[in-house]
Amino acid sequence: MSHPLLLRLARLDGAVSRCATTTAAPRFLTRTGLLTRTARASAGWDPIAAGVALGYLADRRWGDPARHHPVAWFGRWAAACEHRLWAPRRSRGIAYLVVTLAPPVAGALVLDRRRPLTRTLITALVTWAALGGRSLEREAMAVHDLLAAGDLDGARHRIRSLVGRDTSQAGPDELARAVVESLAENQSDAVAATLVWGAGFGAPGVGLHRCANTLDAMIGHRTERLEQFGWAAARFDDVLNAVPARVSVLATAISCVVAGEPSRVRDVVRAVRRDAPAHPSPNAGPVEAAAAGALGVRLGGTNVYAGRSEHRGDLGDGRAVDVTDIPRAVRLTRRVGRTVLVVALGARLLARRRTTN
Repeated sequence: MSHPLLLRLARLDGAVSRCATTTAAPRFLTRTGLLTRTARASAGWDPIAAGVALGYLADRRWGDPARHHPVAWFGRWAAACEHRLWAPRRSRGIAYLVVTLAPPVAGALVLDRRRPLTRTLITALVTWAALGGRSLEREAMAVHDLLAAGDLDGARHRIRSLVGRDTSQAGPDELARAVVESLAENQSDAVAATLVWGAGFGAPGVGLHRCANTLDAMIGHRTERLEQFGWAAARFDDVLNAVPARVSVLATAISCVVAGEPSRVRDVVRAVRRDAPAHPSPNAGPVEAAAAGALGVRLGGTNVYAGRSEHRGDLGDGRAVDVTDIPRAVRLTRRVGRTVLVVALGARLLARRRTTN
């Protein structure tokens, strides 16, 4: 049995199913009227919502910008700040967080005060640069193709762009599990969070989240050098991703209905409630557990990070993951991203309508 709200959202999300192919994405927005309603809500032009929708379409069409990526620029700035500010103290990590985040967020706030059309274009560009859905799917399928061809060493090398765990001794099924878990976690971090923060706060929200998430990836590790210095970045990233992760769980349940598997909704809910608390991450746990329930597989287990073993609990009741599950996980990731777009922009339009009535 499925909740009526899930069924209503699933019917709307079902209208966007062809958005998985980039050529059908504009038709989806035209057919559902989402872009029109986004662009001109009841109170008039909504540059933020229109920009988020356009940024999502740009990511589906082209993936990440191939050259001069803003996240790479920020990474160089953050590395320079780390070189000057590092010390094995939490107070230094807090100072580092403030110093690195202030310039890009301030710049986004200034640009966000432009005219509506300019704000739309800026929001679209920032959203496109921050989203990573298409590139994430492409990397996952590249690992799948190497595993399917029997190139284990090539797959071990290629997967480094997706995961931070040690995969030097991993077999095909372990690599497949790593890919599926990365798809679930990064869908939340790189897609859902961008759409949620973009729909809520426009370019400044997207910029704040993407930069904070980048800092977490750079220094939010439990190593001797970074455990204290990276503490603030890791905790701040947890806070920023808390709501998007729960939206991802909701979207995963809706996606099961869209895919014609409403019985999986119960598996998603059970896995999230029972298994997610055992995961060390308050946000990765729920989204990975939800993916395990939706796919009918078992995720989690023991991983090795920088020579340290970390048990992440057992997520889900299904069978162990194998290589054939990677394309299924890619399709699930795509459906969840579309659903988050519908939910986030729908919530924004509803909020605008209520404030103008």
